[in-house]
Amino acid sequence: MSRVLLLAWRYVAYNKVKTTILTVCLTLTILLPLTAHLLIEHYGEWLMARARATPLVAGAKGNRFDLVLRALYFGSAELDPIRMAEVRRVRDDGLGTPIPLHLGFTARKHPVVGTSLEYFDFRRLELRQGTLPLRLGQAVLGANVAAELQLATGDHLFSDQRSLYDITKTYPLKMQVVGVLGESGSPDDDAVFVDIKTAWVIEGITHGHQDVIRATDSDVILERQEDNVTTSEGIVEYNEVTASNLASFHTHGDPDELPLSAMIILPADRKSATLLKARYSLSETSCLLVPEDVVAELMGLVFKVKRVFDAGFTLIIISTVLFVLLVILLSQRIRRREMETIYKIGCSRMMAFWLQAAELGFVLLMSLAAAAGLSLAAVLAAPHLVRLL
Repeated sequence: MSRVLLLAWRYVAYNKVKTTILTVCLTLTILLPLTAHLLIEHYGEWLMARARATPLVAGAKGNRFDLVLRALYFGSAELDPIRMAEVRRVRDDGLGTPIPLHLGFTARKHPVVGTSLEYFDFRRLELRQGTLPLRLGQAVLGANVAAELQLATGDHLFSDQRSLYDITKTYPLKMQVVGVLGESGSPDDDAVFVDIKTAWVIEGITHGHQDVIRATDSDVILERQEDNVTTSEGIVEYNEVTASNLASFHTHGDPDELPLSAMIILPADRKSATLLKARYSLSETSCLLVPEDVVAELMGLVFKVKRVFDAGFTLIIISTVLFVLLVILLSQRIRRREMETIYKIGCSRMMAFWLQAAELGFVLLMSLAAAAGLSLAAVLAAPHLVRLL
């Protein structure tokens, strides 16, 4: 048998073009379904791990998939806002710990997440350097953001301009980087974290400007009364929070009406979780979701779509097998004189059969090895692919 394998290997090595074509066809046929299955399994586990770790998510009524994907993975879906009053109510009732989330802005294309200090304890995020954002205008970077932008503690980062052509929008905020998080293998690695109030500064709800009480410029002060000063739009608003102008930053409006994108709730116990679900089920504007259930439903839809692709992969496999059979049949005609020579030197027909089977086996083994290697590379690169998506 060793001699048969030697002859088969010599034939495969000599006919490089034929071997390459067969190997590539078989590799692609095996690679596509294998890689799709492994990546879906990897993404499913990645999504479910974060969903299981998040007890409850509250937000405005709408698409439940958008709400969970936005709150957990910082997706790009637009959400209707909820109000800070909901955070205060959950905290005052003692049913759980509310963690507010303000999303929707970016810094150098990375999501800016406005939240509270409880978020870092909840996600078990550890600092690699610096401190957490403790003051208005400060930011802490995820590990991938710091590496990609080459930023460290003491540097500055601007938020992205919301509208390039609308000059009435607020200017980008210059944020001071006060810390860098350690790598966690989660979407937190690709985010910029700020305090909720800093997120409101980026949105333009909270702002700071020059002292209008002492200002004398007539182009800025339109009218001055004992209890009110009317200013023009030419008043200088600060786009950086410093120690000298920190006291000038203020928010207009009712604090309970300030907007949030979503809220993570850590219920005190199972009874508290049940009471929260019952309360939100009666709300006409807000909803409370269990992320694990939503992501499981989403993955169920993904697997249904996968079955359609599996049917297509089956057709590809059948067509490839027929192609290989055609190549074998044509090869037998071309190699007829070669086979006759083998018979004349004393080899049986069974030996000729095993010779051709060994040749095909070598091609199949090379295809399986290539497909396995490429699939493994795709799985290892999956976290980077997730960030690109």
